[in-house]
Amino acid sequence: MNNSEKFKSYLLSYQNKDIDAVSKLFAPDIHLRDWKISVHGKAIAISETQKNFNNASSLEIEILNIMENENSVSGELKIIVNQTEVLYVVDVVTFNNAGLISSIRAYLGREN
Repeated sequence: MNNSEKFKSYLLSYQNKDIDAVSKLFAPDIHLRDWKISVHGKAIAISETQKNFNNASSLEIEILNIMENENSVSGELKIIVNQTEVLYVVDVVTFNNAGLISSIRAYLGREN
């Protein structure tokens, strides 16, 4: 599975709010950063992800664009939370040598 496929698998697991599948993709030393938080370590990253899942009755993720290099993938995303809140986000996901996600940096944008 190449990095773009791993990225898509992560997004599908996230959209489905499947915390076990997301957990299997995270490296032990993952760094998760977005416009609200910055955390290090798998346990706290899973905890923050679960909080997002708990706060959303539904998630829809549309991939608008993907860019890939040797060890990372960037994706421009349209995320719909609770069928009403639309977020435009760029995720930059880095993979370690074992193919696990070692960092996720998420940047909030806007539609236009």
